Amino acid sequence: MSNSLSGPIDATADAGWVDAPHRKGFFTDTSICIGCKACEVACKEWNAIPADGMTFLGSSYDHSGALGASTWRHVTFIEQPKQLGHQQVGHDGLPTSGPVSDLVNAAADSALSGDRSMLGTDTTKVDLGMPSMTLPGKDGTGRPEFRWLMESDVCKHCTHAACLDVCPTGSLFRTEFGTVVVQDDICNGCGYCVPACPFGVIDRRVGEKGVTKNVGIAQKCTLCYDRIGADLQPACATACPTQSIQYGDLDELRERAQARVETLQAAGVHDAKLYGESEHDGIGGLGAFFLLLDEPEVYGLPPDPVVTTKDLPAMWKKAGLAAVAMLGAAVAVFGAGA
Repeated sequence: MSNSLSGPIDATADAGWVDAPHRKGFFTDTSICIGCKACEVACKEWNAIPADGMTFLGSSYDHSGALGASTWRHVTFIEQPKQLGHQQVGHDGLPTSGPVSDLVNAAADSALSGDRSMLGTDTTKVDLGMPSMTLPGKDGTGRPEFRWLMESDVCKHCTHAACLDVCPTGSLFRTEFGTVVVQDDICNGCGYCVPACPFGVIDRRVGEKGVTKNVGIAQKCTLCYDRIGADLQPACATACPTQSIQYGDLDELRERAQARVETLQAAGVHDAKLYGESEHDGIGGLGAFFLLLDEPEVYGLPPDPVVTTKDLPAMWKKAGLAAVAMLGAAVAVFGAGA
């Protein structure tokens, strides 16, 4: 059931639930994610999700690539050449090499002044900062301008869920916890939900029928509906060793997340920000929101997401007016010829 298509609402009440429990959700703190992928493994094991590759993509240490019908949790690896600034307090002097570009520029500058020793034209060994078996950074060079960003992505369980709005069979439904779940035995595989999702989360499973479960059926994270109904945490949150993935009442998670952002910013991490926590955004707030250390686009997230069904009432109204106008024109034509 779906009623309101935009604006701040109580998602469970809007779906028709009476005396529902507090809305549940995820807060994912990317600042403490270590990229271990324990959440991916736990999700697959609990939900009996088939393997989907184990293929080295060549662009990252990540192998699963993106969210999909057989990847309900995906840890994004982002290699970012960026100076850490005040975040590197106490790190200077640790064994690590400097940027290779600094060495190249230094060699060029010395050659212009007549000293070609750094270019390797004499017998003196030149350190180019390349990997070796010896401990780098013994010369006291600073840390390189580089950092890893890691984010465990998941279905957002939107307040206004376009996938739910467009489902013609009622396969997608809003649970009493405010989450959005697919019913495998009702989904007909039409795929309307796939382009409706502004985050590209939901997809139809591919594979060999009779071998792979639910081939052709839309699949995504259920926020472990079976577990939370039994007062258990979702599998991913249970497995996370750093508590990067936190589960609980959505209102309490938002307060906790805001306090975490304030702590990080006070410590000099000025890029820390929340994504999807506001009830006044284009989705009405996400049921799974994030603390990010850079702009959303860096993580592959839309900067200002809007539910794709927001304009449906206006579209149907315009379509109705167009139909009435065409009918009136047809009547006028046939009336004039009579």
